[in-house]
Formats: sequence, C-alpha cells, structure tokens
Amino acid sequence: MSYSVLIVEDDPMVAMINEQYVLKNPDFTVAGSCRNGQEAIEFLQNQNADLVLMDVFMPVMDGVSTLKKIRQLNYNFDVIMITAANDTSTIEETMHLGVLDYLIKPFDYERFNISLEKFKNKIQLMHNTEVLDQKSLDSLIASSAKNSVSENTGNLPKGIQKTTLKHIEDYFTKNPNWQTVDMIAGALGISIVTARNYLNFLTRENFIEEDINYGTGGRPSMLYRRTAKDGI
Repeated sequence: MSYSVLIVEDDPMVAMINEQYVLKNPDFTVAGSCRNGQEAIEFLQNQNADLVLMDVFMPVMDGVSTLKKIRQLNYNFDVIMITAANDTSTIEETMHLGVLDYLIKPFDYERFNISLEKFKNKIQLMHNTEVLDQKSLDSLIASSAKNSVSENTGNLPKGIQKTTLKHIEDYFTKNPNWQTVDMIAGALGISIVTARNYLNFLTRENFIEEDINYGTGGRPSMLYRRTAKDGI
C-alpha cells in the first residue's frame, strides 16, 4: 500500500529535500507541494493526501493556523510539523492540536524516515485490527511516546553502534511478541554475544523488557519484547 504526502514548505530548497526524503521510502509518494497554509487548504479541498508535512513559519498562513483550520474542517489527515521552531510554546500548541510527530531542523533522513514509519505503523494497526485489545492499544501508544533510543540518546556507550541499534529497534517494532537472543541474532546476522550487549543496553534504556522462560525443559532462557509504555 502506498501513502500520499502533501509537503507544505515555503522554502523551495527545503521542499525539494523533503520530497526526496519522502520518495526514498518505497511506501510513500508525494501528492503535491504547497508554499503556505492557504495553498494547502485549497489543495486539500480538491485532492486527497494521507499525511501532511508542514512547516510552522510560512507567509500568508503559518503552520499553526493551518493546523487549526485542518482540525476545524475535520479533515482526516495526520500531520508532521517540520520547523526550526524549538520554543516550548509552539511545540505544546501543535501537540495539543494532535500532530503525529515534530521534527526540528536540521534533521537527517534517518530521523525523517522514523516519522514516516511511525505513521505507517499507526495506519496498519488501525486498519488491520477490527477491535483493539489492550496489547495493540499499548503498542500504538508506545510508538507515539518514543520513536527510538538511537535517535534520543546522545553519546552511545562503547560497543554500541547507532546503525546496529536502529536495526534491533526496528526488529522489535515489527515483532512485538517475546523474542529470544537466538531469534534476534539469527534474524539480524549478528553474534549472540553482540545481541546480548545491545539487549542489555535497550533494557536499561527501558525500550524493551525482559522475562525468564522456565518452560524450556532445560536451562531457563531470557525473553525480550518492546515495552508497552516507554519511560524515555
């Protein structure tokens, strides 16, 4: 399934970069590009989009005003704010208006793509589940509370590489059930020793939780899964 994205950005260079970032993910297409909020509202009145990427500071109609208008019109779009505005009042206001995510310039593709995947996971969960049970709802809330340890941790400890960490995080997001060290190491092509090192780190960061499986018929084994509600 492909998801269409409307880019709302007054800087042509930034808009072009955002478009390139969107198209790097094969599950997303660009529905169009608008230079301000007024153009975006006019676009959405005549054409469809699944997701809106929107700057805050724009001429004619800024991002906050546009977001308020979108909510007043009851348009069913998720919105990701992309801006240099890092003041708490702007962030708080847009969060109260129900933005899916908030990216502060400058950002790299990896962080940008996390926002896209967050949107995709939310849509897939809502569409593929007729009745949300507690586990599914907890998973949805957890994805909103925290995107990634690799993106929110400054200096990683020795032996922890950002790329490998991100692969393990993605694995747990796609595999919500309990996992063993052997399963994780085999799926990612890393050694068991390396897997344990990263799992211990993610447990300390409260990204995953652990439990002991005594029903193996032999030596008990450790089990890991994504925490239902992250603490960071």
